Amino acid sequence: MEATSDQSITMSRIAGKFGKTLDGCRDEAKLTSDIMKGWEQVWDQDFDVDRREIGCAILCMFGKFSLLKDDNNVQQDSLADYLKSFDNDDALAAKSIDIYKVCEKENEHVDDDCSRAVKMFACFRTEAKKAGIAAYVDLIKDVMNES
Repeated sequence: MEATSDQSITMSRIAGKFGKTLDGCRDEAKLTSDIMKGWEQVWDQDFDVDRREIGCAILCMFGKFSLLKDDNNVQQDSLADYLKSFDNDDALAAKSIDIYKVCEKENEHVDDDCSRAVKMFACFRTEAKKAGIAAYVDLIKDVMNES
């Protein structure tokens, strides 16, 4: 149980760090003020993430961390390395990539990049919760508010 909690804390730090780039994605992703205000809630299972703009924001944020290939798909090796850079957590990176692959396969039929990204995130969020690595909303807020 402790490892799972540690992994959720790490996932929260990762989500918070991504969230800090959101402002730089506001125009590119055409984000509304309600999405901007509620972003830290994105990991809450009750938060409706089925909005194309959220997918565009996710792609933008992944791009800011150089985690996308030219076709807007995630570079899995780069993502694994990025995840490992937080607490040197190989297990979290491996679980995350496994979940990512499942979600990618589940949504490969979606042609629109932003729509596919948001559907993949919704899948990832659900599967991460099942795996015990879902981010904590309150901790995400704390990370996003750090200077």
